[in-house]
Amino acid sequence: MIRERHLFGPGPSNTYPEATSALARPLLGHLDPVFLEVMDETCEMLRTVWGTSNARTLPLSATGSAGMEAAFVNTVHPGDVVVVAVNGLFGQRMCDVAARCGAEVVPVEHEWGRPVDVQRVVEAHPSPAIIAAVHAETSTGVRSDIAALGAAKGDALLVTDAVTSIGGIELRADDWGIDVGYAGTQKCLGVAPGLAPFTINDRAFERRVEKPQSWYLDLGLLGGYVGEASSSSLQRTYHHTAPTAMVASLHAGLARVLEEGLEQVWARHESAGAALQAGLQEMGLELFAAEGHRLPELTTVRVPEAVDSAKVRRRLLEHHGIEIGAGAGAYAASVWRIGLMGPNARPDAVLLVLAALREALDHA
Repeated sequence: MIRERHLFGPGPSNTYPEATSALARPLLGHLDPVFLEVMDETCEMLRTVWGTSNARTLPLSATGSAGMEAAFVNTVHPGDVVVVAVNGLFGQRMCDVAARCGAEVVPVEHEWGRPVDVQRVVEAHPSPAIIAAVHAETSTGVRSDIAALGAAKGDALLVTDAVTSIGGIELRADDWGIDVGYAGTQKCLGVAPGLAPFTINDRAFERRVEKPQSWYLDLGLLGGYVGEASSSSLQRTYHHTAPTAMVASLHAGLARVLEEGLEQVWARHESAGAALQAGLQEMGLELFAAEGHRLPELTTVRVPEAVDSAKVRRRLLEHHGIEIGAGAGAYAASVWRIGLMGPNARPDAVLLVLAALREALDHA
């Protein structure tokens, strides 16, 4: 029997009870009128959490990494210049995905743990087709100013990774000039992994690749089933068998978030993150991300010298049922990533992880 886990790592997080209960409802077919109503309502709620009115806002039937792929495969024409702000692992992945789509990638490297330098990014090339950046870099716990990047993007399309930010911190796609955005369900939205909340505006859709190399992620085809077909008189066209139970779970999770109030949920994450970070510093631990740019929902902390990172994480898991994450890349053994996301963004979770970490360090 699997013991219940406190998922305090970089994701997945524990789920809202409403999202879990929805998985046990009677299964519906992907063209059932009742399910299509659930899908339409889900798309509308996603518009709210994205801060957009984009018709083509939908849950892609895959995880957030497929959202990244969809963003580039639908917008990158061979030879397009794509400027990517790289301040962590997921900026690096953007470069890889864009290059596989035939882009001329211009990476703008930053020190890990620092936010994106907007001026350097916009000056990296005189006329890029796309500028891409991560809003909340999961590998470093850093928030970057996407609004400033959107204001300075010029004619380029702005592609934004919001996997760790959506539902946890302020996100306003339309106001900030985000043209294409992708996210995941498994973090601050408090839903299991499996879907990629996605949005694309008319400006980006008009410039899209007519026949992208991915049939499955072709937004032109997907729009006939969800997104632009939602709440309209368009005939629904079959594209693929949507994961109906996962969409029902997302519907329930989003309803839970919006019932609490999106700004109240942001404030709850902010409060929990601030309390955790203060507690870690009181223990004498050093935070990794630059001060003033730290994510409240995902805290990065330096592993003390002479402490075995893996041993501490193993004790947390085996003795307390708590999962925290190792660092990424060059910081795999020298940084811990502690997430308080979705239903875990609350005071008792802060106390639990601090007490357990203190005990684990005593045995390190």
